[in-house]
Amino acid sequence: MALQDGSAAPFGLVGHPLGHSWSPQIHARLGSVPYELHDLDERGAKDLILHGSWRGLNVTIPHKRLAAELADERSSRVDVLGVANTLVRRRDGSIFAENTDVLGFSLMLERFFLREHGAAPSELLRDRTVLVLGSGGACRAVCAALEETGARVVVVSRSGSEVYEGLAERRSDAVLIVNTTPVGMFPNCPASPLDEGTLASFHGLLGVLDVVYNPSRTGLCLAAEHLGVPSESGLAMLVGQALFASELFQGRDLDQELVGSIEREIRLQTQNVALIGMPGAGKSTCGRALARLLGRPFVDLDDALELECGRSAAQIIREDGEDAFREAETRVTASYGARSGLVIACGGGVVTRPENYDLLHQNGLVVFLDRPLEELSSEGRPVSQAKGVARLAEERMGLYRAWADHIVRCTGSAEGDAEAVRGLFIG
Repeated sequence: MALQDGSAAPFGLVGHPLGHSWSPQIHARLGSVPYELHDLDERGAKDLILHGSWRGLNVTIPHKRLAAELADERSSRVDVLGVANTLVRRRDGSIFAENTDVLGFSLMLERFFLREHGAAPSELLRDRTVLVLGSGGACRAVCAALEETGARVVVVSRSGSEVYEGLAERRSDAVLIVNTTPVGMFPNCPASPLDEGTLASFHGLLGVLDVVYNPSRTGLCLAAEHLGVPSESGLAMLVGQALFASELFQGRDLDQELVGSIEREIRLQTQNVALIGMPGAGKSTCGRALARLLGRPFVDLDDALELECGRSAAQIIREDGEDAFREAETRVTASYGARSGLVIACGGGVVTRPENYDLLHQNGLVVFLDRPLEELSSEGRPVSQAKGVARLAEERMGLYRAWADHIVRCTGSAEGDAEAVRGLFIG
């Protein structure tokens, strides 16, 4: 994005591929604007860094090493790590390189331990084993931050001295696991570098952290949640490193409370709202009304399934059976549950497959629309007609309540229900 006078924006992000980035909206809140995305190969990145008219650049994969090499001066962190994610052009034209990923993860780590355990990480991690999954660029920043706490850091990768096979048996004393790999990142979510069974073998875990921030709950964090282990994905690190970079860009201190407020804003903007409930509860009509109120796209999973399969839910159930329909429903739920900023109306039986919970929960707020049974109709609903509303309610009501982040009792109109859900969502 060039400015109206044809010059380049003073701040920006360089990397390849960039795809969707939240950096522009984060830096808008921090004050480092205008902010431009530069999706460039190595040659283009080198030309921008050396000859561009920028004042401050964030740098992401695969150009972090290049950024360090091209700088005239490097911080001690960059000297040790060999990679930089922040460049500042000084008044004399020289380039200074810093690695604010270290600072961003340190902020995330400190806040996590104070919130979950009421103590600083240096108190709880010193001389104890911490596993860092992955050996790429993010690993270096995370390890540097962890080593400052006095932890015994063990890097786990697919090859080398410490591999995934047999990890729980060798390192059962681990108290923290940090994922720095891209496994589980959108759109390949909710994958995880460790399955739930392996994670359960670490009996002394104080927490699980993931530098991946999209989805908001990664597969690793979902597994930890199932086991009752505190967890957090990487949005705080993303915003934290941006704050420290913006301080360098602007030459002034910023309030660290901004990190929490920006996180909340991003979550409100990006989390889905998934409506669950009995067949005929009004999820689709409420969802459409809610999408209009929030200015968001609306997805009815039954309609999406019909588009994908070329047949309606009723046809699939009638011709292939309910199991075939449920398999197709899970595929569609996976596709839309991984996305962001949607209002999703789910079929009444989505709760009958446990795996659908994580697909909806990973990036969304799950809301149960609770309508009195006597107001539900089974017309055009083959499962309701076959089993009866009362039997379906007996089978599913406990699941709806268990899955729901919030329960909304239906008001009698789609608009009223939508307003009630909106109140929860924006509150």
